[in-house]
Formats: sequence, structure tokens, C-alpha cells
Amino acid sequence: MVFPISDDNSDRRIFPVVNVALIVINVLVFVLFQGLGQNEAFTMAFSTVPREIATGRDIITEDSVKRFQTAEGAVDVTVPGLKRTPIPVYFTLLTSMFMHGSLMHLAGNMWFLWIFGDNIENDLGRVRYTIFYLLTGIIASLTHVAMNLSGESALVPSLGASGAISGVMGAYLVLHPKRQVTVLIFRFITQVPGFVAVGLWFGFQIISSLQAMGGSGDGVAYGAHIGGFIAGAALVKLFTIGLPQNLPLTDTQPQPPEYRSYGRPRKSDW
Repeated sequence: MVFPISDDNSDRRIFPVVNVALIVINVLVFVLFQGLGQNEAFTMAFSTVPREIATGRDIITEDSVKRFQTAEGAVDVTVPGLKRTPIPVYFTLLTSMFMHGSLMHLAGNMWFLWIFGDNIENDLGRVRYTIFYLLTGIIASLTHVAMNLSGESALVPSLGASGAISGVMGAYLVLHPKRQVTVLIFRFITQVPGFVAVGLWFGFQIISSLQAMGGSGDGVAYGAHIGGFIAGAALVKLFTIGLPQNLPLTDTQPQPPEYRSYGRPRKSDW
């Protein structure tokens, strides 16, 4: 597995206010509203449930007990049921993007967002980046819903920012394929082009999704990752329309003079 450590930000023109704000919001939701993962009632009320999205109806279920086999024998685990959602269920497509299942889930997602998100915010500007992030996140969730319309998985809630972050990574692949990314590979730290770092990550999502379809899933919504990634790669060029000279800041095109300026960005740049 390739784990990114940093990338080249030498051409950044603006401080990534939106990216930092997204990270802060995710952390605050996990700490204050989810109670560091202990407030199951909140989590089970505001996560995205495929059947709820498909039917438009709020579903409430009772807690259940499932038996899992471990190395030490069978263990009974209480699985919390779905709670009442006090908002229209379609809004959970948005609320679930700012919730996480564990501290490690949160930390991993925020790290990837920190590495790759600032570059896309620099390319698109703050307003466009905000819309892009939310849109690709919603598309990612809808992809997950479409893949889980039947069976037990239709009532399994999903949550996390990884769908939107996958959209950011898809945009990174399109706009910064040659940007140098420092990564950790098998205990070695090296630099690789962006298309290698992001491409290997996407390949892992494909393989893992196929394994999940074969019955060896680990609970990760790989379909949302793939859907978000494809949406980000497909849509990011549309979000660059209207930027100065219709040229986004990429690693494959010469930079026009205005992109070399470190002055205050114009309002037209968003």
C-alpha cells in the first residue's frame, strides 16, 4: 500500500482556508456530536442508509445481537439499530460526509484531504472547491446506495468523508499527474509522480471492491470511493471553466504570468 506523506506546494497562491475548515468541521463533528464514536444514537440517525434513500422513508430498527467467531471463540456483539432521523433522509447524503466510524477512520481521511485537497482548492478557488467537494461526495454516496439496494447491506448505514476525498484525488490525477508526491512504500520513503501515487491507490480500491463482491469485504464502502474518484476526474475540468484564460493551474501546461503572482487573488478567480 502506498501512503502519501507530502507533495509539492511551491506554487500555491492562496492559503487553503476551505480545506482546513473541512478538516476542522470533521474533527468537531466526531468529537462533539459523535462523542468520539460513543454517541451511537447520533451516528445511527444521521448516517446514509441505502434503503432510506431509495424509498425516501425513515427506517427505525431495534438493536440486535450478532455472534462473531474469533480466535478465542464465539463473541456476542450488540449491533445498534437505526434511529429516527429528524431531518429529511436525503440530507443524510450530506451529514454522513462529516461523520466517521472511529478515530483511525477520521485520521486517515483527514490526512489524505490535507495532502491533496489544498492543491485542488488552489486550482479552483475557494467557492468552486467547496461545491466540487460536496458534489463529488454526494455522487459517491449515491454510487454506494445504487450498489446496495437489496439484501442486508440495504440497511447498513454508511458514513465518512472518503467519498468526497476520492473526488479530490480524481481531480488531482487529472490536474497534477506529474507533481512529485513523497510516499511511504514498504518501509521506504521515496518520491513518485502524482499519477503513480493516486493510480496505485485507485487500483487498490478496484481490487478491494472485487474482493468485497466475492464475500471477503471488510466493511469499507469501496463503491463510494470508486464513484467519487470517477466523478472527480470527470467533473474537475468543468469546474475550471471561466478561470483566467480558461487555464487551470496544472503540471502539464505552461503557467501564464498571472499564476506566478503571489499577490491577492482577484474575485473573478473565486
